Amino acid sequence: MRFLLLLALLLIASPLQAAERLNVIASFSILGDFVRTIGGDRINLTTLVGPDSDVHVYTPAPGDAKRVAEARLVIVNGLGLEGWLPRLVQSAGSKAQVVTASAGIAPLKLGSAADPHAWQSVPNAKVYVTDIVNALATADPDDAEFFRTQAKAYLEKLEVLDREVRDAVAKIPPERRKVISTHDAFGYFAAEYGVQFVAPLGVSTETEPSARDIATIIGQIKTQKIPAVFLENINDDRLIRRIAAETGAKVGGTLISDGLTGEKGSAPTYIDMVRHNIKALTSALDH
Repeated sequence: MRFLLLLALLLIASPLQAAERLNVIASFSILGDFVRTIGGDRINLTTLVGPDSDVHVYTPAPGDAKRVAEARLVIVNGLGLEGWLPRLVQSAGSKAQVVTASAGIAPLKLGSAADPHAWQSVPNAKVYVTDIVNALATADPDDAEFFRTQAKAYLEKLEVLDREVRDAVAKIPPERRKVISTHDAFGYFAAEYGVQFVAPLGVSTETEPSARDIATIIGQIKTQKIPAVFLENINDDRLIRRIAAETGAKVGGTLISDGLTGEKGSAPTYIDMVRHNIKALTSALDH
């Protein structure tokens, strides 16, 4: 009888304990990975823009307003990345605290606007983690020690990751540390690690390049002796083969920039993403 009573009490307590967990929203998958790593099973996490999705152009789903309304914390990148989110928070009537995870990072510029892709520098990612753990600990003081322990262990992993990137780049001859990429997402990586990303002239990431665009790219590669090309907007293999054949540049594959992949992809976590990118870069740039 005592056992049955104890079992009944546990069954009753479990939903209450689950309900007491902190409801947290992360705007997109990279932030979601940071928050999940720190919060663990002490939080209920919803990531609005999931894997393999573009946070820049996201259109909120019908259920997002309800999720935001129920959240205690909404964690965003800031720097102009989530232009759609303030309206969502307002329309949801949410009283959640909006936390900008990039706070404290000096932004680079993309034209006249801030470059939002600050996570591409691992030292910046450590700032994100610090901002997130402080927000979680303030919102849920009872679990603050757990959050700080999780964050400390993760920051140590990021320290190792930063050394990995620096060691990998150091093995690339300085004159070969330059690539062409049509996505302006790697300014922070370039500034931190000394790999030059050259934007090809006349090529839009929203349209297929014309023959003239391709000729411009080929001329630029030859003139600047760029050893590798990462052209995410070229989907035709014939164009890729033409560029490689006419310039001798390697086609370096895909760099992951604005979101993680699904679990079965090459970059389901932030650390996986950085390792994927540095492997792609070094294999293309190394002799």
